[in-house]
Amino acid sequence: MSRNDEVASLFEEFADLLEARDVAYKPSTYRRAAENIREHPRPIEELADEGQAAVEEIQGVGDAISSKVVEYFETGSIEELAELREELPVDMATLTSVEGVGPKTVGKLYEALGITTLDELEAAAEEGKIREVSGFGAKTEENIRENVPFARQAQERERLGDARPLADDVLDYLRDDEDVRQADVAGSIRRWRDTIGDVDVLVASESGEAVVETFTDWPAANTVIEAGTSKASVRSNGIRVDLRVVVPEEFGAALQYFTGSKDHNVKLRNVAIDRDLKMNEYGVFDVSDVDDADADQRAGEKVAGETEASMYEALGLPLVPPELREDTGEIEAARDGELPTLVERGDVRGDLHTHTDWSDGRYSLSEMVAAAEKRGYDYYAVTDHATGPGMVGGVGLDDDELREQMGAVADVAGETDLELLHGVEANVDAEGGISVGDDVLSDLDIVVASPHAALGQDRETATERLVNAVEHPSVDVLGHPTGRLINERPGLELDVERVARAAAENGVALEINADPARLDLRGELVRVALEAGATIVTNTDAHAPGGLDYVRYGVHTARRGWCEAGDVLNTWPVEDLRSFLH
Repeated sequence: MSRNDEVASLFEEFADLLEARDVAYKPSTYRRAAENIREHPRPIEELADEGQAAVEEIQGVGDAISSKVVEYFETGSIEELAELREELPVDMATLTSVEGVGPKTVGKLYEALGITTLDELEAAAEEGKIREVSGFGAKTEENIRENVPFARQAQERERLGDARPLADDVLDYLRDDEDVRQADVAGSIRRWRDTIGDVDVLVASESGEAVVETFTDWPAANTVIEAGTSKASVRSNGIRVDLRVVVPEEFGAALQYFTGSKDHNVKLRNVAIDRDLKMNEYGVFDVSDVDDADADQRAGEKVAGETEASMYEALGLPLVPPELREDTGEIEAARDGELPTLVERGDVRGDLHTHTDWSDGRYSLSEMVAAAEKRGYDYYAVTDHATGPGMVGGVGLDDDELREQMGAVADVAGETDLELLHGVEANVDAEGGISVGDDVLSDLDIVVASPHAALGQDRETATERLVNAVEHPSVDVLGHPTGRLINERPGLELDVERVARAAAENGVALEINADPARLDLRGELVRVALEAGATIVTNTDAHAPGGLDYVRYGVHTARRGWCEAGDVLNTWPVEDLRSFLH
């Protein structure tokens, strides 16, 4: 695994600390550099080894930043960043996880009240001290007090998008070891939940101690927490990674058991009991002739355990996909032969929500289309932001600029075999109005309408707002419907069933925004929407070529919502897609 994420995080911290000190210009420069470092195809450590000139090949990275990159890899730290941390010794990441608290707010509260931690922030809000700080007031203080519990909860779990690349790297690393027979992740990360606790890794091997030694030597491990003969834990970029080694003949049983969920496993064990079987992390055992089966976990005749499929087969069930294992009817569906044939990544034919440098993307229309071509897509939509509620800093296009962009899209369309669609991501205002003129909307191929502002509305108001939006005759997709950002803001509380019924009646697809910071709609709500008759679409909302890779998060979220390929708009042939669109 390259260390691009690690270095990008450092420069994001740099930007926050500078912004907290009210330094002009530099924060945006550092954030832009961080984004480009994270998405750069070459490992940053290789570039640093080649010198500053190589690092400066990354867009937005000049002499000052490249020198800091090289310094970091030569010394293990960046002196200027260390000085900023001393000047402002705050838990910046945690404090800014409170909605409405940005780096500047952190800086002001530190100067005025010495606040450095979430506990201190909460105490100050409870005691009425924040309202006394210049520039703050009772309303701000109340908002902070109300949002601290969500921020505290968010600190307990990692976003899937932060943990999954780490999991992929440790699996690749371990699978290259000669002592490893099999390796996979378990737990909530294998079920593709939107947040996870720790990364759980399971290995089949006859040489547990050797595998543990290999694991603790993993280059991405910053700290070894503990290491035994068959278990170990390390920390990498702040995320805990736990290893468990089992003998090969018990790998399937352990993988099933440790994948969970707990509720799913409890119900499976009850199915086993009804068949005079015992099911646990070591296998499935026939205990019909055993007096005290609980006295020995391996008591009885072993009938399954080497493969995960055999564990379910022993209970008369087909293998249940990990994404469904939440005890929400999947075992009953398996028993009745009604498990869905879940959508696969290879079913996706295109992306219908992406951005270019016409709005807030960082790459040209031609570059983004070329990236889509490399993925073998049949079609691709460019949907840059329109002006409207939630758009700041001149990001969005007005109606005249959208018409101007039509010509640019037509030019690129003539140079590609892709079916290139020109669209827009319009803004849904607080009442459900659309921020683009009707005459422009009717001339576009696809209209994605998304809420970007007024995300604190009550359930009834927010639901009515989105129903109004999907009833607009030109809207094709309701983008990231709740507007949530995982571990940052909860987004709108909706009656999803009602919105989904309205979307179905008006021929509008509900989006799974596959950006791992969003995953919106989340899997549980996707299933609600599906059962209400809605069509689902999974889009990446990519702002750079690397963002197109987010498609896997969208597909697995769709799978958690029980989606088959036919339920997902962008698995359809282009002719059917065109018929669906306005």
